[in-house]
Amino acid sequence: MAATDVELTTDKVITKVDPAEVPSAAWGWSGESHKTFRVAAVVVIVILLGMLIGNHSGKVEDLYLIGFAAALAGTLIYDVIYRRKPR
Repeated sequence: MAATDVELTTDKVITKVDPAEVPSAAWGWSGESHKTFRVAAVVVIVILLGMLIGNHSGKVEDLYLIGFAAALAGTLIYDVIYRRKPR
């Protein structure tokens, strides 16, 4: 059975989280990769719009695909603009 004790590290790692709460913070794994999220959003938008080509006959599916792609694109554009502003 694995131990539940948290080992405290004495390394001089500067992170935004406490390594006692998130042990992987000592290795630098606790950050967010905004570039990866943006690339993933673009890939998902392309996939959603690519699903418009198919053998379905109704237009309701198309509206949902376009709507979700537009919402994701709007969120992506908002994130790009928000990240440019100095805090």
